[in-house]
Amino acid sequence: MALGSLSLALRQLQLSSRSFCPRASLVYRSHAELIRRYATESANLDLAVDSASGIAVLQLKRKPVNGLNLEFLTELNLTLEKLEKDRQVKGLIFTSAQPKIFSAGLDISEMYNPKPERMREFWRALQNFWMRLYISPLVTAAAINGHSPAGGCLIALSCDYRVMASGSYAIGLNETLLGIVAPFWFMDTIRNVVGQRESEKALQLGRLYSAEEALKVGLIDELVPEKSVLDHAKQELLKWTQVPSHARQLTKLALRKPTVDKLLAKQQEDTEFFAEFIVKDSIQKGLGKYLEALKQKK
Repeated sequence: MALGSLSLALRQLQLSSRSFCPRASLVYRSHAELIRRYATESANLDLAVDSASGIAVLQLKRKPVNGLNLEFLTELNLTLEKLEKDRQVKGLIFTSAQPKIFSAGLDISEMYNPKPERMREFWRALQNFWMRLYISPLVTAAAINGHSPAGGCLIALSCDYRVMASGSYAIGLNETLLGIVAPFWFMDTIRNVVGQRESEKALQLGRLYSAEEALKVGLIDELVPEKSVLDHAKQELLKWTQVPSHARQLTKLALRKPTVDKLLAKQQEDTEFFAEFIVKDSIQKGLGKYLEALKQKK
């Protein structure tokens, strides 16, 4: 891809940043004042920005397990868009406020006995959030402080850097264990991280890696004690934000935009495939059994 095309794509990604709000002319007198600027009544997210470093920390707190439903995905997408439009924000860390869980992935209730229009809207919201995150001009990191199966793993894989807590936590795209086929863009995302052969094993087996195994195959970049996960993610992002942003953003776009372009070209087709696949009797029975098992655990 020519440099001019990359520059245009990046420009389009950030085009509306100057008109978003008059923040560029504001001077924040304290760190607390900057954090208040992002105060929200959301029950699902906590957002704080370090005014000195420009690094934002987004805590997922949708009870009980940060399940990704339509409303949560929409909120995540809008929050990411807001941060991308802020020139003072350079990096973003995703982490969890829920104990022992980063994100359990897609909310199964969105796929079990679904209403057709909401189901399609849900899938488009997931597509749009992934596309925005995957080529975000921000430096992104996942501070994985708990289990991260399926869609939780996708969020982590879509970030530029992944730090995971040591211990008994697991991570992976385990959709096949629920009788679901991971979309091609899930497959592309993990393949771009761990390679073809490891992806074949991971996806067909629905493998959930231990933290140590994930580090060994390159699914995560760093393994640290749980209490240090966020600090290590912040320290890593500080290194990335020292690189001239224009050069880093264009490099990221060159590496990742072809993957996003594949989904853009087939977005409606992918949505319809999901809508038809998920309502098959065998899939619905499997999802029903899974939900029943979850209720019994409670």
